[in-house]
Amino acid sequence: RVTDDGLGMSRDDALLALERHATSKIQRAEDLSAIATMGFQVCLVEKTDKLGGNAWNLVISHRGYNYRGYLEDLIRRVEGQPNIEVLFNSEVEETSGFIGNFKSTIKTPAGKKDLEHGVTIMAIGGAPYQPTEYLYGQDDRVMLLFDLDKLIAAKDAKVTGAKQAVFIQCVGSREPERPYCSRLCCTHAVESALELKALNPDMDVFVLYRDMRTYGDRELLYKEAREKGVVFIRFDLDSKPQVEKTSDGNLQVTVQDPILGLPVVLRPDLLTLASAVLPNPTEELGEIFKVSRNAEGFFNEAHAKLRPVDFPSDGIFLAGLAHYPKSIDESIAQAKAAAGRAATFLALDTVKVGGIVAVVEQDKCAVCLTCVRTCPFNVPVIDYTVDAAYIDPAKCQGCGVCVSECPAKAIQLKHYTDTQIIAQEIALAAG
Repeated sequence: RVTDDGLGMSRDDALLALERHATSKIQRAEDLSAIATMGFQVCLVEKTDKLGGNAWNLVISHRGYNYRGYLEDLIRRVEGQPNIEVLFNSEVEETSGFIGNFKSTIKTPAGKKDLEHGVTIMAIGGAPYQPTEYLYGQDDRVMLLFDLDKLIAAKDAKVTGAKQAVFIQCVGSREPERPYCSRLCCTHAVESALELKALNPDMDVFVLYRDMRTYGDRELLYKEAREKGVVFIRFDLDSKPQVEKTSDGNLQVTVQDPILGLPVVLRPDLLTLASAVLPNPTEELGEIFKVSRNAEGFFNEAHAKLRPVDFPSDGIFLAGLAHYPKSIDESIAQAKAAAGRAATFLALDTVKVGGIVAVVEQDKCAVCLTCVRTCPFNVPVIDYTVDAAYIDPAKCQGCGVCVSECPAKAIQLKHYTDTQIIAQEIALAAG
């Protein structure tokens, strides 16, 4: 499917025939619904036995959205869409190829399934951090935000009868092992605090925080909470709250008030932890698709401004918590952006690839593996039939790293060969 006239793959002569088929490993189905609505075939690879992922835990929205109803409607649309095939309890085992010509093997309960597809969207979601501090797991009065939401929705007596509630923010986030902000926790905690106040206006509600990051119009939530009597107390990383159980069985939270300069002792009936958002395991999937991850384990986009939903490898896109922590409305917006990017390729009959690609002179190659180790896109492989490295021109990004690193000078960059560069330098010096 790749044409080459013998002069190298240029923008005018290299074509990829595009399969009108998309595959995705995703918990949020918004982008797939958008692609299928355009008439393209979609295969949805779901690791669990149910669509929706963490969205099922969402109960409260600061904008009044009914997330549960939205999710149920979206799943009905996905399952009722004839262009979408859903594979439950399935995982991608391996993949090969390039944009327009991907071939993946999917492990399903019925056996392995081979799939040819044109593009891939990766949205594998995230997971809440399970704390080991603050008596979590040792006392049922200590819970996570999702657990509190369920009690609030059910108007549980544990909530309605509480006289004091405390929230501790940044549990597992913004610490040396996880320096990033999880972005969702502050807004979620303030929403829950307002719900507690609505159930029982006389309840004392305290939010212990490091920095309140209710960004955008979410700042209005923070203002409303202050007006309704929610008390916010700041703490530093080196003076985190201390939680203990007293001799009479009550919870006791001690925090240093930076304004008073004195410790404040609280005795909550409910203690809610705003835990960090963790990426779902991405190492294996990153190796399968040869895409990069950051130090925290989230997938990296190609460019934050110019290609925010693209991987550096063409034809692979990302969305949702697999990218970084974000709210569900931001995840939906990113999913639609990924669907739009995928559709721009799926709508074409052919796709042209760039002509600036690296080419191996096989007779010079010493199979030292330098190019294999240094390529940031994991493109070079060793072709043992000829005992030399091979660089797939459809995957090569033309960065030139392998060219500069090859000790045998066995790799040249098309249109930027040593001979061409030297000729340009001579012409410049002569001019």
